[in-house]
Amino acid sequence: MHCPFCRHTDSKVVDSRTSDDGASIRRRRECPSCGRRFTTVETASLSVLKRAGVSEPFSREKIVSGVKKACQGRPVSEDDLAMLAQKVEETIRANGQAEINALDIGLAILPPLRELDEIAYLRFASVYQAFETLDDFDAAISRLRAEDAIATTTSSSDAASRSD
Repeated sequence: MHCPFCRHTDSKVVDSRTSDDGASIRRRRECPSCGRRFTTVETASLSVLKRAGVSEPFSREKIVSGVKKACQGRPVSEDDLAMLAQKVEETIRANGQAEINALDIGLAILPPLRELDEIAYLRFASVYQAFETLDDFDAAISRLRAEDAIATTTSSSDAASRSD
């Protein structure tokens, strides 16, 4: 690590602490040449492998911009989108891989987007999963309704058993 003040090629770590979320390490460093101290923040790099075979750094901003199009005209705030991007990144990092396929990122977006807004979910899924006909939309809507019915039945039976 180069000293940002005198550009000396070495530094000594004085203190290390993990961030609150555990995703990065903050290191306090001291330059042996000029004696000045500075802080660095280290995070594990995460790369995205695109369909064309090109690899690029992971970006929450790209997730937000991609999902924002599906949420256009929907009651979804910028904070909601930022939280969704954070959830997606946490899911991806939990896999423990340094490089992830772009397809897997799209799959990781779908569950939290569905929780956020089902219409935005359908819009995103229609592009991401390449819906080609109305039957594709109909099948996706049928799956959503069936999953909602199961969730409603499960939560009703849970509430009934708690009241006994």
